[in-house]
Amino acid sequence: MARDQLQVLNALDVAKTQLYHFTTIVIAGMGFFTDAYDLFSISLVAKLLGRLYYTKPGAPKPGVLPPSVSSSVTGVALVGTLIGQLFFGWLGDKMGRKKVYGLTLIIMIICAVASGFSFGHTPKGVMASLCFFRFWLGFGIGGDYPLSATIMAEYANKKTRGAFIAAVFAMQGMGILFSGIISLVVSTAFDRKYPTPTYEQNPGLSTPPEADYVWRIVLMFGALPAALTFYWRMKMPETARYTALIAKNAKQAAADMGRVLNVDLEAEEEKVEKISKGKSNNFGLFSREFLRRHGLHLFGTTSTWFLLDIAFYSQNLFQKDVLSAIGWIPPAKTMNGIHEVFRIAKAQTLIALCSTVPGYWFTVAFIDIMGRFAIQLMGFFFMTVFMFAVAIPYDHWKTHHLGFVMMYALTFFFANFGPNATTFVVPAEIFPARLRSTCHGISAAAGKAGAIIGAYGFLYAAQNQDKAKTDAGYPPGIGIKNALIILGCINALGMICTFAVPESKGKSLEEASQETFGDDDDEPEGV
Repeated sequence: MARDQLQVLNALDVAKTQLYHFTTIVIAGMGFFTDAYDLFSISLVAKLLGRLYYTKPGAPKPGVLPPSVSSSVTGVALVGTLIGQLFFGWLGDKMGRKKVYGLTLIIMIICAVASGFSFGHTPKGVMASLCFFRFWLGFGIGGDYPLSATIMAEYANKKTRGAFIAAVFAMQGMGILFSGIISLVVSTAFDRKYPTPTYEQNPGLSTPPEADYVWRIVLMFGALPAALTFYWRMKMPETARYTALIAKNAKQAAADMGRVLNVDLEAEEEKVEKISKGKSNNFGLFSREFLRRHGLHLFGTTSTWFLLDIAFYSQNLFQKDVLSAIGWIPPAKTMNGIHEVFRIAKAQTLIALCSTVPGYWFTVAFIDIMGRFAIQLMGFFFMTVFMFAVAIPYDHWKTHHLGFVMMYALTFFFANFGPNATTFVVPAEIFPARLRSTCHGISAAAGKAGAIIGAYGFLYAAQNQDKAKTDAGYPPGIGIKNALIILGCINALGMICTFAVPESKGKSLEEASQETFGDDDDEPEGV
């Protein structure tokens, strides 16, 4: 089949790795740093919120967030993220990647700061305003998923494109780690400044009024990295693939990429006009032709991301509960409110440092060697193995904390050296330019639907089967052991769905997405 690649796109595909690649990684990656920080930092301060606003005088244990409040505070940002992924993904294909990119960052900065200023005269008022700001924070975060992936994919060369997109996503791991470090620093400073007795020693004094500043500072800090990169995000030129293939402005695409690559590029306006008239470059998302070419691919990217995030977010958002259940974090009544934040942050920071962050960078190192398919299949397989290894002998691990933590950490490592990274990379490569951001947004939104199920479902499912041992306000569940077994089964199902995802290693975006250029571009692939 005849293929006639645009010179400007070919120049990007064969470009040597240079400064603009790393600049784009940092600019796009800081958005993901903020995304992860904001989404996961709430789990570090949720216990403190319960102590501050829901402790009852004379109760034997500190207060905890009621079930509806806990699930809302944790999950409302995920709902906003899902909506933002669909909306901004679609908008990125309609208006351009760059025009929308700055807007998502502004929303994230404003709402991250506003979360720390949540107000109200009653606990319900404070939680309602916190949920309001976190919803819109999630909305901005959602836009960053399809736009960052698409921009990095369209700027990268085909030899190392997977590593560059994965490096952007790896900043999520740094955001998770940084949220733990900031929580450690803030809680340590307040604990030393305002020393208080434990809850069992003196319930009334165990959580000082100043602790109300701790969670606010932790949440607000997420705005800083995003604010630092706003100027550079606005200076980025529009991607050549959007400008040439969607806006059909060959002259502007050649001029923009000529400055980026420091080469002279021909505009090729006639070729762009010819490409734009081809039938294979005009079918829509809901057309029969899209279903024939990419229906299975979209099923693969949405189903694997959906299944992954049920397990991934369940583990991340509620690992404090799991670690408390096996005794790695002491009982709440044996600590004061601020020190409890420190202990939770310490545990999650150690897991992030030893397994979560290395997993992301292993993907960066090997994705263009092993390929996306192999890494995703391997990741799901080992997530399944280690989840069952944690769940089935669960009672044994209650007295062998180190072994449990190592097994639990390995599930995080293979999530990130596996499907958590590849589900982000692949949708940015295998769909046509005019639908790339939209399809990535749909895939990511499916993932967030899984995250919402994980955030809301695990909270209830993991409750003890004995009513007397459940957290206040919760009905009996199936227990942590059975909940972990279910997560293992979900990981196994994700491994099966991976077979619907195509390999895109070493291909140009036009090859991977089956966009056909040339006189024979109406023929199906392989004719």
